[in-house]
Amino acid sequence: MAVHLFTALGAACALLALLAAGRGDFVAMFWWLGAALFIDGVDGTLARRAGVARIAPRWSGDILDFVVDFTTYVFVPAYALAVGGLLPEEAALPLPLAIVVTGALYFADREMKTPDNYFRGFPALWNAVAFHLFLLRPQPWLCALAVLLLLALTFAPIRFVHPMRVSRLQPLTIGVVVLWAALSMAALLARLSPPSAVAWAATACALYLVTIGALAPRR
Repeated sequence: MAVHLFTALGAACALLALLAAGRGDFVAMFWWLGAALFIDGVDGTLARRAGVARIAPRWSGDILDFVVDFTTYVFVPAYALAVGGLLPEEAALPLPLAIVVTGALYFADREMKTPDNYFRGFPALWNAVAFHLFLLRPQPWLCALAVLLLLALTFAPIRFVHPMRVSRLQPLTIGVVVLWAALSMAALLARLSPPSAVAWAATACALYLVTIGALAPRR
């Protein structure tokens, strides 16, 4: 039950992130979303080692994980994009609405993963998308174009890597994730105004994670 409680703390992080976004403190919002991302990264391993499914079968760790992930990966980032001034005015509400609708459908997809543990389609990582848009602050039309592209890729027949589950190039991929996390924390410590080298290095790591699954040979 302690593992389930640990997972559920991600929902608390989501609320704290939403409150920070509501007052315009997007740096604090990303710190809380980062805490939720850390929880999501380790709770599965803890659950398997503790035998949670066997010891506490009444509570579904999978459903709990989906509930928390939807709030932290989709809902809070969509709100931030709606109020953050990054999108064109006419798209500031329609695109975040599209994000939460497609994200809800994605999390309900029983076939979101392939047999070799890749995600099918863009895996609704809108927290990472929002982070990079706030970090790079491209022109509003470019932000809208990026969101539209990823919305289209949500149900596209392409694969995205799961760093902890896909065995192909796993040491390299985990190393890239760790580097991305370090660079992202450096950017947050600089209140999303780091040296350009930090911003673009973090973006390069993200692009690796986005493309490595699509380029992997299919079994």
